[in-house]
Amino acid sequence: MKKLVNLPDAVVDEMVEGYAAAFPQYVTISPDNHRALVRAVAPPPGKVGIVVGGGSGHEPAFMGVIGKGMADGVPVGNIFASPPPLPIVTVTKAVDAGAGVLYMYGNYAGDCMNFDMAAELADMEGIRVETVRVTDDVCSAPAAERDRRRGIAGGFLAFKAAGAAADLGYSLDEVIRIASKANDHIRTMGVALSPCYNPQTGRPSFMLGDDEMEIGLGIHGEPGVERGTVQPADETADALFDTIVADMPLAGRDRVAVLVNGLGSTTRMELLIMFRRIERRLRQIGVTIHRSYVGEFVTSLEMGGCSVTLMKLDDELAQMIDHPADTPMFVQV
Repeated sequence: MKKLVNLPDAVVDEMVEGYAAAFPQYVTISPDNHRALVRAVAPPPGKVGIVVGGGSGHEPAFMGVIGKGMADGVPVGNIFASPPPLPIVTVTKAVDAGAGVLYMYGNYAGDCMNFDMAAELADMEGIRVETVRVTDDVCSAPAAERDRRRGIAGGFLAFKAAGAAADLGYSLDEVIRIASKANDHIRTMGVALSPCYNPQTGRPSFMLGDDEMEIGLGIHGEPGVERGTVQPADETADALFDTIVADMPLAGRDRVAVLVNGLGSTTRMELLIMFRRIERRLRQIGVTIHRSYVGEFVTSLEMGGCSVTLMKLDDELAQMIDHPADTPMFVQV
């Protein structure tokens, strides 16, 4: 394992310091907690605050989307670990502009527990907090148990929709409705080609043979649904596409947003080859791509592989996806 770090136990704090130093026009570290990142410019009065977060190691998620049109603040956890309640509360108080705050995060036990505790503490401070958990991973639970599914790369599109609604001045109840609707219309599935190595432990997140791939693996190395020999890009894309469409049927005249997301060490070349196949499969069934995103949005350190996300759009969700955003690691005009 070769990494450009200093002390392994300091990697998250030093990353946060570097991030704030690199993008001072966007973000600042709260003086009350060094793991609490908020927008450099406070949200205007009456705006719903959007707080997203989770463990480190998924960059540019989550701190990369702090900015106008997306998140107002991010509590930062250790690598692949939920942030504790105190930085969450610090961020909540900083972004509260009198209209309430929405928490959005992946559906993992640690995140659910800590964000729920933070919401209770915020309530004691007189701040209304509501939650929408991201549950886009089709491989993590059956369709009848969607509330048990993990949140993976599709969270980016859910954050985009919620952030747009808040930026447009919607009430907290309306932002919740949009965020929930977005999550309900998003499905994701991933494939892993190689593990990542935690700089604090030096250990791989899982083991794969040189000729193996794992379909449906989670972003922390959670087991997938099938392991086999590495397949060509088209066959791999087909496996992801077919599973997603079986879970969220698509037909002619439907519109989608497509996200082909790299997990950390997959080249842009490979991601574009995967997108090429997804676009062809959608075209074959008469589905229009409204917007496409190809690159690294939710990574797993240097894990090899990618995920495919489809978001089924109506006019309202298309408006949210099209809304401008300006953040350090994602800009849409």
